[in-house]
Amino acid sequence: MRIPSKLKHLLHTKQLWWRYYLKHKDQIRPVVVDNIIKILSCGLRTLGYATFACHNPHCNHTKIVCFSCKSRFCNTCGYKATQQWIAQQNSVLPQTEWQHITFTLPRELCLILQDNRHLLGDLSRLAAQVILKVAKKKGVTPGIFTALHTFGRDLKWNVHVHLSTTRGGLCADQSTWQSLYFAKHSLMPMWRYEIINLLRNAYETLTLPPTLSTYSWLDQHYQKPWIVHLAKASKNHQKNVNYLGRYIKRPPLALSRLAHYDGHCVIFNYLDHNTKTHRRFECTAEDFMTRLTQHIPEKGFRLIRYYGFLANRVRGKLLPKVYRLLDQPEKNAQPLHWPELLKASFGVDPLVCILCQSRLVLVKRTVGKTINALRRYHYHLALMKPIPA
Repeated sequence: MRIPSKLKHLLHTKQLWWRYYLKHKDQIRPVVVDNIIKILSCGLRTLGYATFACHNPHCNHTKIVCFSCKSRFCNTCGYKATQQWIAQQNSVLPQTEWQHITFTLPRELCLILQDNRHLLGDLSRLAAQVILKVAKKKGVTPGIFTALHTFGRDLKWNVHVHLSTTRGGLCADQSTWQSLYFAKHSLMPMWRYEIINLLRNAYETLTLPPTLSTYSWLDQHYQKPWIVHLAKASKNHQKNVNYLGRYIKRPPLALSRLAHYDGHCVIFNYLDHNTKTHRRFECTAEDFMTRLTQHIPEKGFRLIRYYGFLANRVRGKLLPKVYRLLDQPEKNAQPLHWPELLKASFGVDPLVCILCQSRLVLVKRTVGKTINALRRYHYHLALMKPIPA
């Protein structure tokens, strides 16, 4: 059993999650319940574990390593997934000039998407489509990856797309590398058109408040300027990858930002983008749970997507050509394993025997309960009661 994380401790303190669940269970999405159950069981033997024994025949030391829950919303498991994704991108993406672009939506449209989550899957495609249209006019295919965020620093619902694109790409005959330039004044109206068109086409199926019963509200937003932020181009992708990696594989609130919880009130720190100052946000425990869990994506939803010459269906063919044109060796990502991550973070090799310093070897894997089985023990996990064998 691992030491509980701050988030897990918060869910248990004063029975926060169980009280919240009983009060709102008719409104809570099933994927939220499943992810919380996984977090509550993370690091427990009920999820299964590996048994390691000392290689030294004269040493009887054994070590139990519990399996992780692999929830995208778990801080502990998310760290490994984050480091693996960052390492993979830094290994595979070509070294060239990249630009980070943030596509935002007006507040009112963000709230509409909160009640119509089925449209969230279109946003990354539409943002990439804007860049690809600009590039197509010049006969160029760039490399693009996107990350969808639904949160602001204070955990409010704030949908936006982070997009990173090469400032160049393959020409039409794929024989040369051609530079690209993007301008805010051309991207903004294209993005605005794509989103308004998406909502117009889906209008009949949208869940809307009575005040938005006609097209007029869409027409009003079509006349207003939207915010599309173009960051200064960088010489490589590392900065963008490291920034996005902190949020796409883990919950939107880092454990280090949790400042206080007494069973009734939660306080966490955040950076206010408007004032560029660090502030403290205070809310009730119930409001905190609502703010936090609203950002759990639906099962199977892909927060990260690839387009252009990085699209999964063509990257095997086009990436080698990109490497060759940029005079770079072909690269393959190396997987990261948990012993390497622990050693890098804490300077201790977890597979070294603490008694005789010999190597620990895997001797047994014990399979844990499935999510279907864990649902039956939701009450036990939430209240830290023993789970029947």
